[in-house]
Amino acid sequence: MLSLYRKYLLPGFVFQSIVIGGGYGTGRELVEFFLTEGPVGGYFGMLISTVIWGVILALSFELARAGRFFDYRTFLNSLLGRGWVAFEVLYVLQVILTVAVVGSASGELLHETLGWPRIAGTLIMVAVVGVFTYRGSDLIERFFSIWSLGLYLLYFLLIVFVLSDSGDTIFSNMKLSTPDSSGFLAGIRYAAYNLAALPAMLFALRHVEHRREAFSAGLLAGVIAMFPGALVYTTFLGYYPSIVSEAIPANFVLGQLDMPLFQTFFQIILFGTFIETGTGMIHGFNERIAGMLSERGRTMSRSLRLAVAAGLLIGAIFLAEKFGLITLISKGYGLTTWAFWILFLLPIIVVGSYRILPTLFDKSE
Repeated sequence: MLSLYRKYLLPGFVFQSIVIGGGYGTGRELVEFFLTEGPVGGYFGMLISTVIWGVILALSFELARAGRFFDYRTFLNSLLGRGWVAFEVLYVLQVILTVAVVGSASGELLHETLGWPRIAGTLIMVAVVGVFTYRGSDLIERFFSIWSLGLYLLYFLLIVFVLSDSGDTIFSNMKLSTPDSSGFLAGIRYAAYNLAALPAMLFALRHVEHRREAFSAGLLAGVIAMFPGALVYTTFLGYYPSIVSEAIPANFVLGQLDMPLFQTFFQIILFGTFIETGTGMIHGFNERIAGMLSERGRTMSRSLRLAVAAGLLIGAIFLAEKFGLITLISKGYGLTTWAFWILFLLPIIVVGSYRILPTLFDKSE
């Protein structure tokens, strides 16, 4: 049973764990990309993102499995050749931006719930991320798995509570659409910037041994990653359109329920998702350095892992304090979306199809 979990579900949970904090943990991203398209357009956009995730992840998982590329340097070198250097620059920028988003979200969350200065929440998140990146892959995998299960449970309870409180409003708003907006481009954009998390989670594929497992794990990962987001998005419809202006929409919904104990547990889990995203992105970069050192017969020390993490986190703190959550999401993510399509996603589709299709019916795989 543990083996099946590691092969088919663990990659999806790790991908979801990295995506959620920078992707929809606060709910601000769901509002920015989807709810602004209207309720109907938003659901369609999420469907488009899920399909793109599933296809890209399935191809990527198989490329990584076949070549045993479990850090993004070897994966990108195989995929892009010398062009991997351009991706390297883009990835580092995305790591800093994503960690800045979750750092800012951490500060906003603790400020809204406890009244603490925003920098305090950011620094706490940074400190915990530093500990996890210092300890390495095994601890990260265990933490991601346990936290994801807790997340699913709380999101399920959230949708139950909100439906009982505002079910009629939700079902009524589900029918609303915005003129001249289908959500199609929103789905493409959202899928692209979140797939920046893919190179950061390649370490979780070392348990995958066969093509069937890689394809299945990739398709499942798309659904696993989006399903909690769809639940949260549905709860927002109970407070649409006023919720569009909230910095942390998920926390706003919790406040409307007037259930202090549940809100406390949810905020703990939410804070943990920010840690997951920051840890995953930085750990992926550390694994890239570890792979380079391994080729030279050296190992990456824990102190070096911590030093790299500290450098990236300092840059992220600066962005978080300077721009804030809403600006980082609305402006920063938009700048990197199309670059990822050109430098990363299109090559995966083209190169992956070229390499995989000729051997698709090879039963030895």
